[in-house]
Amino acid sequence: MNIRKMSRRRVLRGVLNGGVVAVALPVLDCFLNENGNAYASGAPLPVRFGTWFWGLGGNNNILIPSKTGPGYEIPEQLAPVARVRQHINLISNLTAFRDGEPNLCHYSGWIIGRSGKAPKSSADRPTETLDITIANQIGRATRFRTLTASATGDFRNTVSYENENSPNPPEISPVEFYARLYGPDFQDPNSPDFTPNPRTMARRSVLSAVMGEIKTLEKAVGAADRQRLEQYFTGLRHLERQFDQQLTKPEPIAACHAPSAVTSDPQMGVDVEMVQTRHRLLTDLMVMAVACDQTRVFNMAYSNAQANTVREGYEKPHHTTTHEEPIDAKLGYQPNHAYFASRAIEEWAYFVEAFSKIREGSGTLLDNMLIYANTDHGDARIHSLDQLIAFTAGRAGGRVKTGLHVDAGGGGVTRVGYTALRVMGLDLPAWGVKSNMTSNHLSEIIA
Repeated sequence: MNIRKMSRRRVLRGVLNGGVVAVALPVLDCFLNENGNAYASGAPLPVRFGTWFWGLGGNNNILIPSKTGPGYEIPEQLAPVARVRQHINLISNLTAFRDGEPNLCHYSGWIIGRSGKAPKSSADRPTETLDITIANQIGRATRFRTLTASATGDFRNTVSYENENSPNPPEISPVEFYARLYGPDFQDPNSPDFTPNPRTMARRSVLSAVMGEIKTLEKAVGAADRQRLEQYFTGLRHLERQFDQQLTKPEPIAACHAPSAVTSDPQMGVDVEMVQTRHRLLTDLMVMAVACDQTRVFNMAYSNAQANTVREGYEKPHHTTTHEEPIDAKLGYQPNHAYFASRAIEEWAYFVEAFSKIREGSGTLLDNMLIYANTDHGDARIHSLDQLIAFTAGRAGGRVKTGLHVDAGGGGVTRVGYTALRVMGLDLPAWGVKSNMTSNHLSEIIA
């Protein structure tokens, strides 16, 4: 048998009790090209996009390396990153430009970083965050166009918006997240059997009827209403494609396996130990959701923008600490704030490492994705919008170099978002509004 000519859709056939059975194969190396970075047919392995968020940045004097490029030193607060340095980039000295709008503490910075626009008030929501822009490009062929989770324990803490009136509420319960991902609607791509879900079939039938009614209605209304109906119709077509995907037997994926059931939620408090536990449970579920190709776009928040985590034996939450804790004369920074910030960096390292452990082709799942991590402030003590940092993780299928520290020279934080958009295949001449508009991607990290 010439295994190089074997199709990835090939099944093993046999006879059982007088009947023919077919068993799907996993993604074998022989299905891939000689480099192991695409299918032998030439079809590329999918590239995914994710975001990660943490509040209140860090202590820059013990977080930001003095050297740039590869081989930079690891300051004290960056220590957890040492074990994943080869997978990430650190971008420092970024600015979120207010464009004459107020510095809305814990809001302006991350909104600008994810939407490209300075908000006028805390009620001014982004029209669309960049994860949605990317999901509309690459997320229509999967069961979930995008997934969002948060370790904060509060479903109001979202970093993803469809538009100003449509936030994407995050999953905060590992039990409920597991049920959503691996409940009765989950189709195991490695299962020898495939039975279309009757509920999905019914939804698909109802949708087809509704779409037919809309096309009829379009002929009877004016131009403005036709435009509105066409926008609505476009959204329904996207939903139709997702239903079709769920009604089609998925390709086998060797790395995919439903994790052990989560039967009880950890405590929902804001103690850093509780938050860490939730974050790691949600992360492990998210990793396998991506590995099983249930989604190609995802968001995770470790803390909310106000970073209200607490520490046993210390009377102030993280946010209050940044305002009230004096700078230690010997250390040169706020030690308790440094503790909270370091715990966040530890969880970022865990998040990256979790994706790096899943083998895919000749590399890992992380090699075929780009993750963008951002925060709300630079110097947390004064809640500044300059000296911001951001991270990227993953090589995006070979499109991105990693292991670098890049000094952005005070440039806009939107450069990171614009780079992500370009890497993920969106041919945009620029991104952002007013001073935050940029057409200047981070060339240092482009392969």
